[in-house]
Amino acid sequence: MNATTGNGRERVLAEIRKSLGRAAPSRDAIVPLPGAGPRPAFGGDTVERFVAKMLEKSATLERVESLAGVGAAVARFVASVNASQRLCVSNALAAIDWPPGFDIQHRAAVHEDETSVTPCFAAVAESGSIVTLSGPDTPSTLNFVPENHIVIVHAAQVVRHFEDVWTQWRASGRPIPRTINIIAGPSRTADIEQTIQLGAHGPRRLHVLLVAG
Repeated sequence: MNATTGNGRERVLAEIRKSLGRAAPSRDAIVPLPGAGPRPAFGGDTVERFVAKMLEKSATLERVESLAGVGAAVARFVASVNASQRLCVSNALAAIDWPPGFDIQHRAAVHEDETSVTPCFAAVAESGSIVTLSGPDTPSTLNFVPENHIVIVHAAQVVRHFEDVWTQWRASGRPIPRTINIIAGPSRTADIEQTIQLGAHGPRRLHVLLVAG
């Protein structure tokens, strides 16, 4: 940001504060407004709705009983799409036991990576979406650069509505991340002759490992 841009920003903010009767930026903590706004009603099991919504959006999904089954499940997926056994994995998943022969690299993703594996912060049943937070262990490149994105979702992380995600985040006491990504299926576009193309601006495949325990 150059000096001119910075001064312009400060002038705009100063005018806003003036209109609110404030002389300086508030030091008070942000407090959510009381009550809840309107939310779409839906019945049935929250996790099962999340599963159905993700499948509607061309994601694939496998259920595993615990984190101990993640390595074998990833191996099955990689074999099914004929991808390399080199995986770019979030450092938050360093404790997972991977099958022999896999090359596990904990780092940000680069163009040559075929498959990434990440955790998530929450999953939303309302729309079938996965919420990830960027950080040192979870760089956003893992979500968008490789052809195949594998996301580990614990059943306990599935919430009903988007508002529940923000409530959960505030309760966690975590600082605001640089990036919050909401992922609702593989990358797709219909820009070319109105024909759906997968993988145009991100992963061609989104595979969810739903962990029961």
